[in-house]
Amino acid sequence: METIQLELDQKKHGAFNLYVEGKKLGEMTVSIKDNLLTVYHTGVEPEAEGKGFAKKLLEEMTAYVRENKMMVLPLCPYVHAQFKKHPDEYADIWKK
Repeated sequence: METIQLELDQKKHGAFNLYVEGKKLGEMTVSIKDNLLTVYHTGVEPEAEGKGFAKKLLEEMTAYVRENKMMVLPLCPYVHAQFKKHPDEYADIWKK
């Protein structure tokens, strides 16, 4: 079973990290300033590819943003592609 944790430093830079049995297998690198969350990169370890972990990271990030009434600046190619592919799903949080 995987777990996802948002881990930030004092400057609010960090990542949503995905762990399986204590091993980090994926991350979505972010920074938070005021009510804007910027996503820079989403990556999954090669042995964990094809298991839907990037999508789970995206779902966790969007849930966090909505819960905290924030907007998303999707600089990450994966997140930007998902926002473009499903604009209605992310219209409420997409900072264009």
